[in-house]
Amino acid sequence: MMSHILEMKNIIKEFSGVRALSNVNFKVNKGEIHALVGENGAGKSTLMKVLSGVYTYGEYSGDIVYKGDVSRFKNIKESEEKGIVIIHQELALVPYMSIADNIFLGNEQATKGIVNKNITIISVKELLKTVGLKENPTTLIKDIGVGKQQLVEIAKAFSKKVELLILDEPTASLNENDSENLLELLKEFKKEGITSIIISHKLNEVIEVADNVTILRDGETIETLSKEKNEISEDRIIKGMVGRSLDNRFPKHTPNEGQVALEVNDWTVHNPIDTERIVINNVSFKVNNGEILGFAGLMGAGRTELVKSVFGKSYGKNISGELIKDGKPIKLKNPREAILNGLAYVTEDRKGDGLILIQDILNNISIASLEKVSKNTVIDKNRELERSREYKKKLNIKSTDVFQRVDSLSGGNQQKVVLSRWIATEPDILFLDEPTRGIDVGAKYEIYKIIQDLADQGKAIVVISSELPELMGISDRVYTMNEGTITGEFKTADVNQEKLMEYMTMSVNKKGA
Repeated sequence: MMSHILEMKNIIKEFSGVRALSNVNFKVNKGEIHALVGENGAGKSTLMKVLSGVYTYGEYSGDIVYKGDVSRFKNIKESEEKGIVIIHQELALVPYMSIADNIFLGNEQATKGIVNKNITIISVKELLKTVGLKENPTTLIKDIGVGKQQLVEIAKAFSKKVELLILDEPTASLNENDSENLLELLKEFKKEGITSIIISHKLNEVIEVADNVTILRDGETIETLSKEKNEISEDRIIKGMVGRSLDNRFPKHTPNEGQVALEVNDWTVHNPIDTERIVINNVSFKVNNGEILGFAGLMGAGRTELVKSVFGKSYGKNISGELIKDGKPIKLKNPREAILNGLAYVTEDRKGDGLILIQDILNNISIASLEKVSKNTVIDKNRELERSREYKKKLNIKSTDVFQRVDSLSGGNQQKVVLSRWIATEPDILFLDEPTRGIDVGAKYEIYKIIQDLADQGKAIVVISSELPELMGISDRVYTMNEGTITGEFKTADVNQEKLMEYMTMSVNKKGA
């Protein structure tokens, strides 16, 4: 029988009298990949913060037994010294510092108090080789993609002599190729005896790499499934996570398309910094009232740049082309004009760009539609409160009240707050960029239902998603993009994922042939 490297016994953690963890028990075998799954708010990240010393002993009760000894970490540094390293979903890298400096930040390679650049570069090259990253150590973090940044974080973990690696939603921001590469890397680490704990909502990835899967629900341990003993399927995991079967992951939707809501013709966008470089090249598309339109493409295909540039030129320079809304040409100089013309855009980065985390739900919902709760530029506080509570109820935001701070909400509820903000502007056309990124299957279903209800009301919905099953499940029609151009257009009823991937990777030259 494989020995346990970690055992967490009867862990209890409370926030303001509310139990986030209730007698949680969690065992991890040495040298395995162990997945920790559950809905948003189930307690996964909280449990890992207890383990890594973010929450110190006294802030929680219970025992952490690591490599046979009871451990009571006072801070992250103590847990790292024992070989426990956590990589959070929001990467902790400094954009304007080099790869080398980021890897050894706080752990500098110094001789007599002076950083030794030569030793640093030599060490970093070895670490980058370990994680399969072929980059110059002097390259700035801002100049590499998210997938490579994830590898830098892992290299940083190895610089601390990691034995137990914890990854919180490591593939949430990665495209399919980068995700697959990362999963293969975890398998290689397993061969070398490294133990990994992975938190993920992508259940197909969990099934691919995990030896054991522990399910949390409402702060309690439900069960641990073993690949050796159990048939681990997505349906089996979902039943444990939500307490019931989700027979259909996507709500039933009957398309009811009306007239063309928005037509974009010959749209060209240049990079805002390198203005000679064309990011979107002569793109044309349309979306109808009552339609859910999907955009599929790999990272860098130009989907986000396209919709942001349409949304009041919030991305790009030297933008040219034509916008026609409800049959009439419109010109949008900025996002404010886009909102006034019935457009709304929900960003893919809800924490960085979509929410004011330190403010409450009320302010986050009302901030984009203050004119609807104002008279003569004076905000009617009662009306603002009434509308915020209306959207809290309508979108089933789980909170004590609209006065609860947004940073205390789960990811799924934060996403509902972002949606509420833009739905409150009463748009005709709603752009949704990765609307379910980083949230669990139960919350996803609720958001799909919200999207479909809006379409049923006659709204035109445009969805960008990196998950092809999601696009296939909720969209009526899909455009594929690559290299800043549209490569194909399909009714979802008439296409499969393989065909979409073929067009997502199609070269521009081939398209034009």
